[in-house]
Amino acid sequence: MTIEARREPAVTRDELARGAGLAGLARMGALIEAFAQPLYTWLFGLATYGLYVVLWGAVNLLANIVDLSMTSALQRVVPAEESEERAHGAVKLALLVSVIPAVLIAALIMIQAEAIATIPSVAPEDAAALPQAIALFAWALPLWIFVEVATSAARARRAFGPEIRVRILWEQLARIVFAALFFTIGLQSLGLMIAHLCSLALAAVLCVPLLARYYDLRLLIRAPIPRGVAANLLLSGIALLPSNLSRRMLIDAPPVVLNLMLPGARGAAAAGLFEIARKISTIPHIVRQSFQYVLGPLSSAQARSDRAAIAPLYGFASRVSAALVVPLGGLLIFAGSDILSIYRPEVAAALPLLWVLVAARALEAIVGPAATIVEMTGHRLLPLVNSLIGLLLWAVLAAMLTPRYGPLGMAIAIAAAIVASAYAATIELRISDGLSPFGRKLFQGLGVALSGVALMALAEAAAGGPARFAAVFLIWAATSWLTLRYGLTRLDREALGGVARRLRLV
Repeated sequence: MTIEARREPAVTRDELARGAGLAGLARMGALIEAFAQPLYTWLFGLATYGLYVVLWGAVNLLANIVDLSMTSALQRVVPAEESEERAHGAVKLALLVSVIPAVLIAALIMIQAEAIATIPSVAPEDAAALPQAIALFAWALPLWIFVEVATSAARARRAFGPEIRVRILWEQLARIVFAALFFTIGLQSLGLMIAHLCSLALAAVLCVPLLARYYDLRLLIRAPIPRGVAANLLLSGIALLPSNLSRRMLIDAPPVVLNLMLPGARGAAAAGLFEIARKISTIPHIVRQSFQYVLGPLSSAQARSDRAAIAPLYGFASRVSAALVVPLGGLLIFAGSDILSIYRPEVAAALPLLWVLVAARALEAIVGPAATIVEMTGHRLLPLVNSLIGLLLWAVLAAMLTPRYGPLGMAIAIAAAIVASAYAATIELRISDGLSPFGRKLFQGLGVALSGVALMALAEAAAGGPARFAAVFLIWAATSWLTLRYGLTRLDREALGGVARRLRLV
């Protein structure tokens, strides 16, 4: 790879569609994890799974502080750099300032594992192994930060698909294999934690050739870090840190807070129930998140040359997101009892949580990736405002509802926060840049989607057992096709490429 000036080509709707499709495949790791949950609960029990969720949530929260939002900052800085040497310097700095502190913090946690083990609520059978679990699981922090920064560096090159093998095949599928292996050899409380650690280590190793594919590793090692690049990267990361951390808290903090609020095995089980419902509700969020991943670096590049050109990309992303997510939300709500039936019997209590969280994701999808566009087009204060709106609303509602309603109260608080943050960003884009996702085609698609959801509700009430699931599934498939056909413009459908042709959308 030579050091030369780089000129970013104009972003097209087709590129956005291809990138979102690849990013969606990369995020399918979340889908695999949702279907791996039944296996984990059957092998290790709901309470042990809940403890694992709490530890992983704590690592994620800590990672989002330690990494200084380098994953987001790279999306803003690397596409804007005019030389390869400066781009390599930015990636080098991102790795140094995030991974080295993470290693030191992991070592400190390992040393203090006995004291930290007194904090979580756990089932009696997990209590004895908890200090050892914490000492081992602490090393997930530097491994995860390295994986996140490395894959975000690839995305900053407009490479949205290469992490697919890392995140799906080697991280999620390997975790399932490791979990089954460790259970077979008799590891109970520790088995799931060690399996997670092993899969992260494997993913981290494979991120090295991923970096080598898009960056010159020798140049990455010897590249200087110009003062301007360092200032831009660090200031961008620090500016985005509060909003990223606030947003991440809405994902990782609820099971941790539930665990701390409820004693013993009850706290561990509540965390497990919430995470099961949240993970299933993440399935429709994959669509919106795929556009977020792609629109980050693309809108950052586009805003420098032609800010108005973001409008059609935003509208396209919103229409596709709504067309896919609203029918899928209906499927998950009205087939929820069938989905949860593959878990242990006590997991059926997660059904009301699933309804609430999926409904919130559907409402969020309607306005598309507004929050990402706000972040990547130079609005430094607004992302923080939006995140604080969601965080404060969650904190107030969680304090009011969780003591009385347990996991359901937490789900209601999170749902309200998700919707409030998304619509705040939408209003801000309308005021600041004149951008809006709403239009005739979006409302037309919503009309078709909601009609299909109503039919799913009728099918769920009229049938039972396998017949109910089959009826709801068929209605979902038909509704999704009709929404894509009548909720997208012809240009939208043509941008979907071969998928549109195979589905006879054009």
